[in-house]
Amino acid sequence: MGLRNPFPLFMLMVLFSPLAIDTFLPAVPMMADSFAVPINWMQQCLPMFMLAYGAGQLLAGPLADRYGRRPVALLGASTYVLTSLMAALAADFSVLMLARLGQGFSACALSVAAFAGVRDTFGAERAKPMFSYLNGVICIVPALAPLLGEWLTKNWGWQSNFWFMIAYATVVGMVMLFVLKETRPATTKSEAKLIAIRAYWPIVSVLEFRFYTGLVMLGMAMSVGFVTQAPARMMVELKLDGTQFALWFGANALINVAAAFVAPKVITHLGQGNGLRFGVGLMAISGISEFVFSGVMTPLAFMVPVFTASVGFCFVIATCSGSALAPFGDRAGTAAALLGLFQMTGSAIIVGVLAMTGLSTVMQLSILMILPLVWFVVARKPAVEASRVHS
Repeated sequence: MGLRNPFPLFMLMVLFSPLAIDTFLPAVPMMADSFAVPINWMQQCLPMFMLAYGAGQLLAGPLADRYGRRPVALLGASTYVLTSLMAALAADFSVLMLARLGQGFSACALSVAAFAGVRDTFGAERAKPMFSYLNGVICIVPALAPLLGEWLTKNWGWQSNFWFMIAYATVVGMVMLFVLKETRPATTKSEAKLIAIRAYWPIVSVLEFRFYTGLVMLGMAMSVGFVTQAPARMMVELKLDGTQFALWFGANALINVAAAFVAPKVITHLGQGNGLRFGVGLMAISGISEFVFSGVMTPLAFMVPVFTASVGFCFVIATCSGSALAPFGDRAGTAAALLGLFQMTGSAIIVGVLAMTGLSTVMQLSILMILPLVWFVVARKPAVEASRVHS
């Protein structure tokens, strides 16, 4: 038995990552007390997850191309259950961090299988709006997961967040076991070695991939920068309480959801090139506005440019994710993995390096909003209106 349209299942598969990132955030102070470690140690649970998620792309992609999307997805769900159980039962901080690494690798396998499955199922052009829809679904979680995590933590303790992840992974894993069909094309190429530079060089050497992946990475850096810097800006500098912060944070997530679903339809009318120019332009205008109004100490002055930049980012993703993968019908898994590596790990590195400059949070965020336009202008780019597609 298989699904006639597997896209709803692909949506469930990409939620493993944001659930692991956002659900337990309200429990961080309690977890720090429980493990008797400083709270800044406990905050490393997120970078540890992202590190594994990004690095895991290098293995998950070739595995998906060699053995298929279905076995990689099932393996990811199984290990997600086991590592979440490890986290729920952890009595030592090092064990918890090891579990977070495992969760990152597991979520990575599911994400690679889902994105490659979309490319397999819908083809190069039809997949482009589907990637935007996946991004919209992912953006729902930051709006809702912290509220769920707070409720779970208050009623059943910090461990309940990981028990919820176990339950979710078990249910979705069982659904995949019975209804997920293999989507890997028979023409898919795979390397003899799972991790080899030569497996990735044919992908990196393609101009379309470099150009569009650069935009995806820089756009994601803006999003990561906002998540990283918003608490300090809003709760320390602007003196908002936790509830007010959550409302503003959730509002941005909902705007992301709406924009992710609207962007593909608008791009259909504007054309791919104009849609991309609109997205990077909107982000750049937002960055300038963020800097100009940095002295206005109100949440509205800080968040309106963020809202606008988030809309622009959705246009960038709607154009660039599918375009980056379009030339690789014969190795979509490996290409999706490399795209994910740049998107997750690359963006995190950019944010980290910028944080070392000592610039203010608003200045850092302004720069991150402008960088996609800089790349669009200075990078060698393909014909944006109609990129060459190889299937």
